[in-house]
Amino acid sequence: MLCNIKYIRKLQIIPNSNLTSRADLNLTGLINQHLNFNNMSVTLLNFLYKTSKKVFLLLILFMVPVLASASSGVVPSIGPVRIEFIIFALILVGVALFHNQTFWVAITGLTVLLIFKFVFDPSFHFMEHLFGETPLAEQIMDKGLRQGEWGIVLNLLGLLLGFAILAKVFEESGVPEVLPKYLPNDWKGAFVLLVFVFIISAFLDNIAAALIGGTIAIVVFKGRVHIGYIAAIVAASNAGGSGSVVGDTTTTMMWIDGVSPFNVLHSFIAAGVALLFFGWFASHQQDKFQRIQKDGNSDVKISWIKLLVVVLMLIGAIISNFVYDMPALGVWIAILIGAIFIPIPWKEIPSSIKGTIFLLCLVFCASMMPVEDLPDASWFTAFGLGFLSAVFDNIPLTKLCLDQGHYDWGMLAYSVGFGGSMIWFGSSAGVAITNKFPEARHVGKWLKSGWHVVVAYIIGFFALYLTMGWEPADSREHKIENCPVKDCPMALEVETTGNIGFVKSQLPLETLSDSKDFIFPLQN
Repeated sequence: MLCNIKYIRKLQIIPNSNLTSRADLNLTGLINQHLNFNNMSVTLLNFLYKTSKKVFLLLILFMVPVLASASSGVVPSIGPVRIEFIIFALILVGVALFHNQTFWVAITGLTVLLIFKFVFDPSFHFMEHLFGETPLAEQIMDKGLRQGEWGIVLNLLGLLLGFAILAKVFEESGVPEVLPKYLPNDWKGAFVLLVFVFIISAFLDNIAAALIGGTIAIVVFKGRVHIGYIAAIVAASNAGGSGSVVGDTTTTMMWIDGVSPFNVLHSFIAAGVALLFFGWFASHQQDKFQRIQKDGNSDVKISWIKLLVVVLMLIGAIISNFVYDMPALGVWIAILIGAIFIPIPWKEIPSSIKGTIFLLCLVFCASMMPVEDLPDASWFTAFGLGFLSAVFDNIPLTKLCLDQGHYDWGMLAYSVGFGGSMIWFGSSAGVAITNKFPEARHVGKWLKSGWHVVVAYIIGFFALYLTMGWEPADSREHKIENCPVKDCPMALEVETTGNIGFVKSQLPLETLSDSKDFIFPLQN
């Protein structure tokens, strides 16, 4: 509409002495009426948009005083639903509706939620929630003592800003401009790029894989990248990392908690099936929207020193993830070393900072949700967690599942990892790539253009379930047989009678080697 108005203004005719015919005067009147109507329409739409934003923010702000009548010492709720969930839901609705104001919606929502927790939740202690109970110095020295949210927040901050620099250095290295020489020049070229992102994400953090893929896409598609294909890049980066304990924060958390790396590998079954589905549709979308360049730029010379700095950043992330559970530390050490040899594009930080703060606000809001009690571990619960992770940060979800135990870790890794691809702010990779493609920060457009990601999640999940079934496995604390964790619903109960007792298992029969032998004699 705005473009039409500008065009009409150029053609606007003002009656003067040179206009002699009635037809000219009629045409002038029609154009001016159309211009006035469009001006009024734009004014009305702007008013409604600004008013709706204020109404939304006021609804959140007025929730706190309305709840002042709540009984002292008890966190208010509406029926069975705690108010924190309602506030969080309103934040997500605001992000979906006001896609041009997501930063301020997240900031306002976090502020309101913190005020609510301070006033109405006597068990909430901000410093303890952020830093835990162990002295910070001890947590820094020993990663095993790390508590609170500070580690996750600091790591995400460092990764999002550090990988923004990495993506720019990679772009300046010249590699993306020579890649069309090696890629098919039709839809298969777009598909091969998604496969490339999928593969490197198994070894790198999914944020880095998504940004590298997005950087290549900008060059090979001449800056015209379809939103459906952007969603596919994010999905490929999340899918590729779901079967590797170094490819995603959630799988790394599982590994640290004692889950065997082999017990997440079968996630690749679901991820591979999903890739084939969404990759086919997304590649055709992109090919119709903008075909890949036929030939690479032969005049470009690859800057090997910049490419070496990129490799150094990636190696630093992997090593610091292994050693210290903080990949961002290795990235920034590599950036500082690289600054000795090349000019670092520091200007990428200001352009990425708002998107980074937005994600950190959502992560911190999610960490304050009272979700201590998840449904019992089952394939159905894991399936539902995939949809939940599209709007709820998957890091606290994974932590809760690890505390609960008895999950099929490969199935869970796929659910919480790939599920976040369904909405642009559902994963850190999605938020990172929308710093390069701000037009993708629109929930409606993302779902409409990236519908194939949602369908691919469902197809991939059931492909895994039908192939492997539900296979819960051990973690450090929870064991499938004779779980020693107190109050674990899957633990063994001991019933004694005289000198002879019986151990009665509450485990699902399919997890026992012989379903008939679920009662064992126990000598005292």
